[in-house]
Amino acid sequence: MKLHLVKSHNVENHISDNVKTLPPSGIREFFDIVYNTPDCISLGVGEPDFVTPWRISDSGIYAIKDGNTHYTSNKGLLELRQAIAAHIKKNHGIEYNPETQVLVTVGVSEGLDIALRSIVNPGDEIIYFEPCYVSYAATIKLAYGKAVTIATHFKDGFAIDIDAVKKAITSKTKAIMLNYPSNPTGASISKENLEAIAAIAIANNLIVISDEIYDAITYNGEHVSIISIPGMAERTIYLNGFSKAYAMTGWRL
Repeated sequence: MKLHLVKSHNVENHISDNVKTLPPSGIREFFDIVYNTPDCISLGVGEPDFVTPWRISDSGIYAIKDGNTHYTSNKGLLELRQAIAAHIKKNHGIEYNPETQVLVTVGVSEGLDIALRSIVNPGDEIIYFEPCYVSYAATIKLAYGKAVTIATHFKDGFAIDIDAVKKAITSKTKAIMLNYPSNPTGASISKENLEAIAAIAIANNLIVISDEIYDAITYNGEHVSIISIPGMAERTIYLNGFSKAYAMTGWRL
């Protein structure tokens, strides 16, 4: 009997150049340091300080025991989409059609990935504001877009510089990404700045991608969504979820 030995190969040879050039996540390296440091309290992860309310957990357990574990519509359960549409109308006064305008994803991060892959052509520019959630740049790159960052600063309460936004607009700009309340700064955005961003988006025929996953964690005043600004519901991809408001980060919903 003759043995044929297969030479080991470098798996990196099969990885796309786009993925190879993704920068490592700095915050993940920081987490590794923190987790291995005794008596160190990490403020890094966006995690509520309570567990999922029992009423939600009990409903999940009942659904599993009742056999609700099969394929659903790829858009998500219609009953859930209807409830989401009703929630948005109650909070923001905007009516979305649950049949055609609401999509359930595995968390906001998947929703963002789908949104960018759906609207971005290679080389399109996406404007967003730093400091920001760690995966924004990588998600834009994986969609073959170009990230255009605008800094915000502690001394200004991390407010957006509207003039800087206007200067950043080019013929390749496709969208402006918002994340308010912000991860990691916690800053909110004023209605005046939302109106200014809306005016820029309308004037330049841009999409706004609004990540509002922290909307329930607003301590000063009321959260205002850009979809409530006239003319913006139809040009905004509104992202939200259950993980922060209901302490369901491990549920991946």
